[in-house]
Amino acid sequence: MTDDADAAAQTDTTAVSRRRMLGGSMLAGLAGTAVGAAGGGFAGYAAATASGGSAGGGDDTVDLRRSYPFYGQGHQGGIATLPQRYAVFMSFSLAAGAGRADLQALLARWSAAGAVLQQGKPVGTVQPQVDVQPPTDTGEAYGLSPASLTVTIGLGPSLFGDRFGLAARRPAVFTELPPLDGDNLDPRLHGGDLSVQACADDPQVCYHAVRNLARLGRNIVFPFWAVLGFGRASAGPGQLTPRNLLGFKDGTRNIASDAEYARFVWVDNSDQAWMNGGTYQVVRKIRMLLETWDVDRIGNQQKIFGRTKTEGAPLSGKAEFDTPNFSAKDADGNPLIDPLSHVGLAARENNDGIMIRRRSYNYTDGLDANGQLNAGLLFISYQKDPNDFIRLQNRLGAHDLLNEYIRHIGSAIFAIPPGPQEGHFIGQSLFS
Repeated sequence: MTDDADAAAQTDTTAVSRRRMLGGSMLAGLAGTAVGAAGGGFAGYAAATASGGSAGGGDDTVDLRRSYPFYGQGHQGGIATLPQRYAVFMSFSLAAGAGRADLQALLARWSAAGAVLQQGKPVGTVQPQVDVQPPTDTGEAYGLSPASLTVTIGLGPSLFGDRFGLAARRPAVFTELPPLDGDNLDPRLHGGDLSVQACADDPQVCYHAVRNLARLGRNIVFPFWAVLGFGRASAGPGQLTPRNLLGFKDGTRNIASDAEYARFVWVDNSDQAWMNGGTYQVVRKIRMLLETWDVDRIGNQQKIFGRTKTEGAPLSGKAEFDTPNFSAKDADGNPLIDPLSHVGLAARENNDGIMIRRRSYNYTDGLDANGQLNAGLLFISYQKDPNDFIRLQNRLGAHDLLNEYIRHIGSAIFAIPPGPQEGHFIGQSLFS
């Protein structure tokens, strides 16, 4: 997928680059080339490093030299991987004339390209020796470091019909998401035959990955909708808990341990053996009504989340990682944490212990037609049973105090097969 000249491209070997400080101005140009109905652009993430406490302690730093292997990991990257700072999600539709062999060839091509991209290499020639030949790599990441890039590929429910001969291979739990409480979906931001999630600590690296996968799939697939994410809204061990655009810490009580991944994320007993070791990805584009939120009093904001704004502590405690006490009451006998708060409805204690792996990002699409801020959350979650997400979302969609300030405008679900061994491609056993 690459030649010697391109493979030897000079890389940025500094752990922290001034590129972090230039993210906003650089990505203003990228926003104009984003493919898909969502379009949009990044906002710069100015801080290259941040120190602070998380459940695991340590420093929240970026090393642009870090790379992750694509093959031989058991699971696809970008799920349990330490969350990177940027993401591009893109949903694809298969061309009308594409058949089973085309789908297999595409998945093989994407797998090979993902392995090359995650090592910081181009997927082809950036500057051909013959002037009349177009480049086979678009070149915008040429000379950049791997920046912890991960490429995660998903399969939509629409693939499992008669068209590709895969109807008998669909897992019983895997169907299109039903209408959910709180849905206000834009039909241009709904579903897809395939998904690609690219995450990296350099926004240009993850954009380059998705752009080149789309190019490699030309005439087989075409981009359907896309979201460009920044400022991760979930944390891993040793990372400072990030904040969403409402200013509250997001992802304090996320899945982190191997035991929790095994229990709630990785499929291990599917009726379809090809899915064992995989998981299910739910993607939601959630717009936030920021101007309305920004004039609400702090007491109400904290009541809605069930947490303090700066520390992120549950209203029944003092520190971020204090376990919420939903039976605690104030002097007047009222619950300290409102049962209809976001924490009250989503907490595992109030949902028979259910947890999902949240791996979300903030997004901005600039301004809407009315001059209002058009921004919110690219919500991405991973779970072994999609019904766990459906149950949680229906509780939140029906009762969450936060619903006054958010709108669920995009939605999709994808099966994420396990990671391939070298010499194989993602989803290969599906076709056996």
